[in-house]
Amino acid sequence: MATYVALVSISVGKPVIGGLAILGDFSIGGTIKKMDSLADRLQVALDSGAKAVLIPSSATSELGTVPGNLIADFSLKFYNTIENAVMKALGVQQ
Repeated sequence: MATYVALVSISVGKPVIGGLAILGDFSIGGTIKKMDSLADRLQVALDSGAKAVLIPSSATSELGTVPGNLIADFSLKFYNTIENAVMKALGVQQ
């Protein structure tokens, strides 16, 4: 997903929101894939200095396994389509 967002960002000449970590992946058909180990991924994002995280909506079921203090460190943004992810990453849509 991050590579796709980067390509669109370059194509339209609009930068990605600063401090944003982009999680998730999609299939060749455009379906958002299930994501595992949300807590581990958020910890890596925090260690890397991310302030906001773009997460697939399908990962909301894993939020219960993430320590509350880790979630509190981020502004979480959820997406359910690749188009929605790009719009949020570029700051066009909240």
